[in-house]
Amino acid sequence: MALIQEFFERQSDVQRVHAPVTCGYRSFTVQGKRYLQLDTYGTEDRVKKGAISQSIQLDEEAAEKLMRLLLETFPSLRGKV
Repeated sequence: MALIQEFFERQSDVQRVHAPVTCGYRSFTVQGKRYLQLDTYGTEDRVKKGAISQSIQLDEEAAEKLMRLLLETFPSLRGKV
């Protein structure tokens, strides 16, 4: 599990789309601070079905940074949410 604090752009020559998976989410408060947790569950052919594959957490500051990245990447989202 990881609490994201910073984002940085990383260059890569590899451009491929990964296999689709499902993602669960939950929000919670710890010591007055809100968090969003995203849990991915892996592909259908995974040996241990239903087990969490990766978890990431965002606090409000990281969520704001991610929102900016999302709007830069997908400008057509502006005004939709």
